[in-house]
Amino acid sequence: MAVLSSLNFPPPSLLRPTTTTRSRRSSLPLTITCNLLSPGTDKPPLSSLLSLPMLGEGLGKAGAAAFIAASIFFVDPAIAFKGGGPYGAGVTRGQDLSGKDFSGKTLIKQDFKTSILRQANFKGAKLLGASFFDADLTGADLSDADLRAADFSLANVTKANLQNANLEGALATGNTSFRGSVIYGADFTDVPLRDDQREYLCKVADGVNPTTGNATKETLLCD
Repeated sequence: MAVLSSLNFPPPSLLRPTTTTRSRRSSLPLTITCNLLSPGTDKPPLSSLLSLPMLGEGLGKAGAAAFIAASIFFVDPAIAFKGGGPYGAGVTRGQDLSGKDFSGKTLIKQDFKTSILRQANFKGAKLLGASFFDADLTGADLSDADLRAADFSLANVTKANLQNANLEGALATGNTSFRGSVIYGADFTDVPLRDDQREYLCKVADGVNPTTGNATKETLLCD
């Protein structure tokens, strides 16, 4: 694969149907069709027909497999990423998922970057290492959720329900806002918060996290 990656393949936009070469052993050419997606869409508006000749006896299934592997490098990086995660195969990055029900689901390392998740239900969900980077979680229910090491950088988490949520080691850098959110029993251990956010949360902090046994005010390092 290292050798293949060093080759200079033409971009998908320049690919055109090529002339097929018939095998000496068969009258049928071997063709492989690759559907190329345009950025920002799940539909394949552009299809490029890539033809691979059967070069005598030396190129069979193994040669076709090698060609398919090499075709990975034809894919435009901007359209290769589909979002999702190891437990949730659906596309969840950059989507409008307002009001969707994810309660109780296992969504470890799920990618919700830049998604609209207003009033979405994540109650009791396992979201370890999930990314909510620059996502809109206004009014979302994150109560009892396992949010350890989740990324809330630049996220809007205003008026969300974080009651009894475990956010140990979560990221909350940039303009992340928890204004108006319910944080009773939430665990903010090792969460890097801006001074203004920490000051605000300390004013409304109360309760003890039922999973970790840590008091919310103590995890926020309130005076």
